[in-house]
Amino acid sequence: MEFDATFLSVAIPAAFIAGVAKGGFGGGAAFVATAMLALVIPPGMALGIMLPLLMVVDLATLRPYWKRWDRDAAMALMIGAVPGIVLGTLLYRVANADVLRVLIGTISVLFVAFQVARSRGWLYVSPKPLSKRTGLFAGAVTGFTSFVSHAGGPPSAMYLLSKGLDKTTYQATTVLAFWFINAAKAVPYAFLGVFTWETFRADLIMVGPALVGCAVGVYAHRAMPERIFFLITYVLLLGAGGKLILDGLT
Repeated sequence: MEFDATFLSVAIPAAFIAGVAKGGFGGGAAFVATAMLALVIPPGMALGIMLPLLMVVDLATLRPYWKRWDRDAAMALMIGAVPGIVLGTLLYRVANADVLRVLIGTISVLFVAFQVARSRGWLYVSPKPLSKRTGLFAGAVTGFTSFVSHAGGPPSAMYLLSKGLDKTTYQATTVLAFWFINAAKAVPYAFLGVFTWETFRADLIMVGPALVGCAVGVYAHRAMPERIFFLITYVLLLGAGGKLILDGLT
């Protein structure tokens, strides 16, 4: 992989956006970076580049949200995520690059559809807190989608939104849950050969923009309207997702 102008023009903004999303907006849209990278490099390499960056940002966001999470909700997602990660590992072993492109692209488009439906009131979210058993199931789906595309936001959001959490508790709960989930993913990623010297070199280039984005996200959590950030993110996700689906099917 060459770190040329094309790669850098995609990688640096992608890392920054991922940092902003994880630092201040629940982290669900952070996987836009994976979809963007998969446009210019193999999707498996994109996954390998993004996981260490997400783990670094996870650590950076733990401090500002320390102990402000809902512990029980986070535990349900974390415990449930384990079988989902195992299933993702099994799929990765048999999937080729085109299958991953279609998966990442489809999840990207569905993510935007989920968010639009939720904001418009087309998607019903229970006014009563969902059960812990439902939380475990949401965790399993979160673990799987997070493993194959770093996109665990929608299933975890469905569960957490039913809890009626304020925005800071919601953000802190996602920080804790995805810190664990991303750390758990690192072990099978390593055994599957997802991490390489090239992905490590890319991480060194992208970690600065990711941490800057994280700091901006923490500040924006308090001061910036979410609508502007998510509008840009959704447009990027739709464009990248559609292109990945097209590339994977042709």
